[in-house]
Parts: sequence; structure tokens; C-alpha cells
Amino acid sequence: MKPVRIGTRGSLLAKWQAEYVRKRIFQATGVETEIVVIKTTGDRITQAPFSQIGGKGVFIKELEEALLDEQIDLAVHSVKDIPTDVPSRLCFPAVCRREDTRDALIGSQGETLAKLRHGARVGTSSLRRASQLRHVRPDLDIREMRGNVDTRLRKVDSGEYEAIVLAKAGLDRLGMSARISEVLSPDVCMPAVGQGAIAVQARIKDADLADALAPLDDNETRQSIVAERALLGTLEGGCQVPLGAWARFERHELAMDAVVCSPDGRNYVRQRATGRSDQPRELGQRLAQLLIDAGAGTILQEVYRARG
Repeated sequence: MKPVRIGTRGSLLAKWQAEYVRKRIFQATGVETEIVVIKTTGDRITQAPFSQIGGKGVFIKELEEALLDEQIDLAVHSVKDIPTDVPSRLCFPAVCRREDTRDALIGSQGETLAKLRHGARVGTSSLRRASQLRHVRPDLDIREMRGNVDTRLRKVDSGEYEAIVLAKAGLDRLGMSARISEVLSPDVCMPAVGQGAIAVQARIKDADLADALAPLDDNETRQSIVAERALLGTLEGGCQVPLGAWARFERHELAMDAVVCSPDGRNYVRQRATGRSDQPRELGQRLAQLLIDAGAGTILQEVYRARG
């Protein structure tokens, strides 16, 4: 039997995630696998903003094409990189147990967000992070930056940026947690939809392979992700948007907070909702409507109009 081919991006973090899945598959099933590195649009074009090169899908499009063309058998993604629209012939048989959802600040001198000097240059690739940071610290010079984790850390070390913000889960996975100056509370910086979670994508027709991945699937993580992605799908049209959401189980029910913030940080809408754990999609859609009713729709429409 040929090894199952697992497709991944080429970054250190992406390869770590693919290796994690590879080990989990072998432990659960004894099936041999091999990792296939595929370069995506997001990896090739590292200077332009995400909004100019295709938004969220830039990190998974080529992996999905390789799946559909049967060049690989599985693809491993960070859930936060997955658009709400995915090819109908593909599915996600496994969503692995979620790690820390929060963002982390890395200061060049170990500064916390409150201790950064007035006008300090802070780098992030995320409009969501930039908007929320401007809401809390409008005096900061927030700039868009691209590149993998190593590249971004080097820009802090060289003094190009006084601080950067990255997902804590990625730093933890790469053994770089010691670089963190401050873990940002969701009250300060609401995480991205799907942040901290890894999903395995497969072809729907490969039912036996999908069934073999069942031991990797974490139900609580999956339900939380379904709720967050239902909210995202209700609110946005596929572009990078200043939206954060965090769903989790609390006392046997599903609770979710979400934020929409204007790019300049001035307009800020936050809502919370709870619901039955077996109805995550309904919870996400209901919370989206609460946000719209509170003014989030106007903020998002302004973002879309600014991008033409």
C-alpha cells in the first residue's frame, strides 16, 4: 500500500502541523504517510497585502487544487486560513483539538502593550489585530508586515519594529513561547475565527480515508469552529475583515464572543451569545445578527467599499 500523501505549505509552522498530523495518523491507524510540500500564492508573494492577492484563500488554494487533482491525499491547514467557501468535492474529516486561541505580543525589549512608547512601530499581517490594537492604543504606528514567524521575529530583533503580534499557538508549537512579552486577553484582542485549530482536508469520495481520521477529530473544537465560521459566513464576503470571534464550551453550553472594529479602531462593536452545544451554526448566525443590529454591518460595508 502506498503511503498517504499529506500536503502542506513550506513554512516551519505549516510543516510542524503536518508532522503533528502525520504522527497522530500513524499512532491511531498504523498507516504510513509522507509529507508533500506545496508552495502557495501566499508563500510566493510576500510583499503585497493579503487584500491585494486574494485574501484568506491565498494559503490553501494550491493545496486544494492538489487534492482535487489527486497529487496528494490529505491537506493540513490552520483553520484561520480557510475561507468560508470550499470546493464541494472536499471535506474536513478531522479538526484537531484546539490549542491556545489568543494572540501574543513580542516586544523588542520585552515590553507589554501598555508599556510600548507613544508612536511605537508595531507589525502585524492582520487587519483584525491592527484594528483592535488601534482601538486600545490609537497612538501606536501599526504597520502591515508579511513573512513567516522567523522572518517577523528577525524584524523585531533588527529594530525594524518595536513589537509584533502573532498567534500564541504558533509560537508554542515552534518552541518559541519564551519570546512572548504578553499574552493578549480576548478583551483586548479577540482571536481570529479558527485560531489555534488545525484541520485535515480530504476528498469526499475517499470515505475510508476520512473514516480513518476519526480518532483525530475533537468534537468540542469542531463545534466551536462551526459556530465561528457560521458567524464569519454570515458577516463577510471572503475578504480579510476586522472581525474576531471566540467560541468555547462553558457549563455544557456553547458560548461565543465576537468583535467587529473599524480599521482605524474608532468604531467598535462587541456582542456575546450562548446556545445549545448541538446547534453551533445557529449560534454563529444569531450572534452575527446581534452584531449587525449593533452597527457592525455599517463598519463592514465601509471596509468593502474602501477596497472597491
